[in-house]
Amino acid sequence: MQTIETTIVVLPDGSIRVPPRPGLPPGEHRAVLLIESNASSVPKQQLRFKMLDWSAWPEGSTFSREELYDDDKR
Repeated sequence: MQTIETTIVVLPDGSIRVPPRPGLPPGEHRAVLLIESNASSVPKQQLRFKMLDWSAWPEGSTFSREELYDDDKR
């Protein structure tokens, strides 16, 4: 199995063109494509996370599943 990272070209009819890969034998191959959005067409959004103040929790507090749920898992 081989991993190939390349750039494809999407043609107006929706077909794709993949540049030739040296060393890849001719014939049919199974391939998986992951299409990432074009960075120029997607507006960049800045994520803003709310900071939580955890200083009120006692030092060494743990919250394991066993401590949070009773025998009925509720």
